[in-house]
Order: sequence, then structure tokens, then C-alpha cells
Amino acid sequence: MKVILDDIRAAADRLRPFIHETPLVASTTLSDLSGCELRLKAEYLQRAGSFKIRGALNKLLLLQPDQRERGVVAFSSGNHAQGVALGARLLGIAATIVMPADAPPAKIAATRGYGAEVVLYDRLREDREVIAAHIARERCLELVPPFDDPAIVAGQGTIGLEIVAQWPEVEAVLVPISGGGLISGIAIAVKSLRPDIRVIGVEPETADDARQSLQRGEIVRIGIPETVADGLRTPAVGRLPFAIMREWVDEVVTVEEDEIMRAVELILTRSKQVVEPSGAVTVAAALRQHPTILGRHVVAVTSGGNVDFDVLCRWLNAPGRLPS
Repeated sequence: MKVILDDIRAAADRLRPFIHETPLVASTTLSDLSGCELRLKAEYLQRAGSFKIRGALNKLLLLQPDQRERGVVAFSSGNHAQGVALGARLLGIAATIVMPADAPPAKIAATRGYGAEVVLYDRLREDREVIAAHIARERCLELVPPFDDPAIVAGQGTIGLEIVAQWPEVEAVLVPISGGGLISGIAIAVKSLRPDIRVIGVEPETADDARQSLQRGEIVRIGIPETVADGLRTPAVGRLPFAIMREWVDEVVTVEEDEIMRAVELILTRSKQVVEPSGAVTVAAALRQHPTILGRHVVAVTSGGNVDFDVLCRWLNAPGRLPS
């Protein structure tokens, strides 16, 4: 399995009729607080509310007619679920999505709203990949994985093409890491075009499996992490993304839970944008004023806007919390 720049360019051509080219959103306040010129790559404005439709739809568009006719199955905590569900609806494909029962209710409802069948499971006791594989065999469905697939990586990489075209002066890109498909695709795209751009991955401190994996030189699997960033609770990166990250990603940094929610709040109150915690980790990292980005032109990939408003309200109303 390999992904090159031409694969990403082909994906961009394939996806163009279906998705948005999301803008780079500037914020003087966030730039001042981060010590750099910061712009948000606004994937929270993408169809289905996150970047995930890029990879999912690219995979679906590459299916053969008989595969489309049988339908697809996917597993996801929320954003990939919605991306597959909407992509399948656009192409007239039946979709079944395996989702954790504790996923944000809004994400489960949105997935069903796009017309997909949702199968719930207990993420602490059951294996979503095993469940999805069983459904695929039983119903003869095609599996659309969330990250460990060349078509998925290429689809996500289209974000990197847009970033370089929209802001040729960019010097660093901050990217959330879950299974690694997003940062892998973006890294290949931006570094193939501009090798000098630094690509920095961001994880919650409690979900730092990618950082550990890169440090050890092998994939490290952790327990299901506890983090407010529900989209980043994957216990291990994929094999293909790991190989790409080892070659193309410059470093991985982590952020704490309070920092993530402070970033969500700042983006909401100062930039008037709604970004979910999984997407706000990059802004949280920028707010730490990491030496690598100080004084530079920096893009924070804000990967989704499917906020669990119960979580946001609890944070905003927490006793003793100081406003950002």
C-alpha cells in the first residue's frame, strides 16, 4: 500500500463535484495568543461537519458497480460515520455503520439522518472492527475503513493541496491525530509540494499512542483513552498511516484536557466559529506557543464541528472556571 501526490491530485478531481473547498479563517486574537500568524483550516464547514467525507467519498467513488449495489459497512465514533453515510446517500449506496453506544447522541442522530443503519456496541467490551468484519461477511458488504486505506489517506490529503494553494507562505501545519489517515494524507501533499513546511501532529495527552509509536519505532496500542476529544479515542494508529508518519511527519505534541476545552471556547467566543474538541486540539497546541511555530505562518487544521453541546455546556458552566 502506497500513496503519492498523484493519488491525492486524482482524489481532488474526483471529489470536486461533491465537497467544499473549505476556507482558511484568520483570527487576530488567536494569532496574538499563539505568537504566530494563525489561520484555521475550516473543515468544520465541510459537508457532514468534518473532513471525513473526503476520504470516505473517495473510497466510495472507487468502488465497482457490483460493490456499490451490495452496499458498505464502516465503523466510527462519529465523524467517519457521518462522512460514509452522507457519501453513500449521494451515490445511492446502502450503508451500515458500527458506532459506540457512548458516541455523542448528535453524531448518532446525524448518521441515521443521512439514511444509514446504525449498529451500536460497547467500546469497552467489544471490538468494532470484529463487529464490522462480521457484518461485511454476513451481508457481503464492502468495508470502508476510517483511516488504514490508501483511498482514505488520499482523500484526506486533498486538504493539504488546498492549504498550499490558499496560503503559499505557510510554514507549519498542525494536524489532529486519531488513526493517522488525516495527517498522513496532508503530510504527503504539503511536503511533496513544499518540503520546508513542518507538519506537526497533535494528540490529547491521554491518547498519545502516535507519539509513543513514533518514539519506539513500532505501533503502540493503548487502552481506550479517556478524553473530551471523542474523535481521537482510537487506541492505535493504522499500519499505512504509521509508515507514512515515520517518513513525512516532523513531530507530535500533546495537549491537556483543559487546554482543549479552552481552545474550543476561544474559537467560539473570539472567532465566532463552532469547532469540536477533536478539531480544536491544534489550536490548543498553538496556544502553547511551541518554539517551532513562534513568529511563523501556521495553519491549524480544525477538523470538525460536530460538537457535543452537553460537554460544551458543562465546561462553560463549571464552578470556579475562569472565562477565556
